[in-house]
Amino acid sequence: MPGFEFFGEEERKEINDVLQTGILMRYGFDGQRKGIWKSKELEAAICQRTGSSYAQLVSSGTAALTTALAALGIGAGDEVIMPTFTFVASFEAVLSVGAIPVFVDIDETLTLNPRAVRAAIGPKTKCIMPVHMCGAMAELDSLLDICREHGLLLLEDACQSIGASYKGRHLGTIGHAGTFSFDFVKTVTCAEGGAILTNDKEIFIKCDGYGDHGHDHLGIDRGADLHPFIGYNFRISELHAAVGLAQIRKLDRFLEIQKRNHSLLKEILSQVPEIGFRHIPDPSGDSCTFLSWFLPTDELCREVVSELKGQGNLAGNFYWFDNNWHYLRKWDHLKHIDSLNNLNNPQKEALQKLKTTSFAASDAIMSRCISTAIGLGWTEDQIKQRGAVLVAAVKKALAKQFASV
Repeated sequence: MPGFEFFGEEERKEINDVLQTGILMRYGFDGQRKGIWKSKELEAAICQRTGSSYAQLVSSGTAALTTALAALGIGAGDEVIMPTFTFVASFEAVLSVGAIPVFVDIDETLTLNPRAVRAAIGPKTKCIMPVHMCGAMAELDSLLDICREHGLLLLEDACQSIGASYKGRHLGTIGHAGTFSFDFVKTVTCAEGGAILTNDKEIFIKCDGYGDHGHDHLGIDRGADLHPFIGYNFRISELHAAVGLAQIRKLDRFLEIQKRNHSLLKEILSQVPEIGFRHIPDPSGDSCTFLSWFLPTDELCREVVSELKGQGNLAGNFYWFDNNWHYLRKWDHLKHIDSLNNLNNPQKEALQKLKTTSFAASDAIMSRCISTAIGLGWTEDQIKQRGAVLVAAVKKALAKQFASV
């Protein structure tokens, strides 16, 4: 899955280009950098690869979400609907701009259930934020219909899904804006980095300034730039962009390998009738970074997880239901409002309600789900071995359950 599995001469070459100039900052120092602009090159490569009109690099996926929210005009008192299964950065970004995260149940796409989204819309709702988790997409047609019907913004958190598409369009380019993450374990990595994608020039201009202290970047003298609005320092460095530039050129190769390995592993697991799989709205667009599979009951799933852990084979297999970073059930710091900065009162009131809100539909899905990360460096024999281990663990758990009846 992560691009770091294939680090090589390509990354070293791009980094050395930057080191030879000594200019590690993405802006300014025009003469000294000798025409080396890795951030600009990577932004152009992202647009070419995804079909997006504009791409703005920033320092992380979290910074990308925060910048996108601000550029879309989302702020204090606005509600953003998001899934219960996501990474903590999704709600952190919403809180950081003063807005209110509104969590709703997922379905077997492992992201927003459109019916739950409709039920959550209120007078303060401004944005729907699907999170394309584990490499595949939400039910985007349904969500777009809801946005048009209610006059809402659609912000795609595609941080885990670079290279994935929906009906021929790249994830992150379908809503008003979309975001990528290029952290160390993403399919394309910069080590740290992120990007905002949009087809709206005004949104892009706002993103461009917001991530660099409000600079308008219109002159040739950085010190004389105007500042149309307040911004922050979310700049990516040229070194990080250099790594990403080499990586994005390998994306098609990564996707080809992931799809092959994913298909073989799924074929092996499909031999067990009790195993089901995640619903993918557009299977051809799955980036195949994970194979997410279901067992009939949470008890059986826990037994399989316990068996894999006891064998030392749990690594690479994620039981999100007990995961501290990705599922609302374990976000005690959010429910108890353990924030170093003082949140506004509407935010506090909304978070207080999480202590007593039931997400039974999400629990019923996540408690039966295991996601297996797909390695880029696996051989066919290794895939078969991994599949055999998973099948054996499931069969052992089934036999144990049958014996206890």
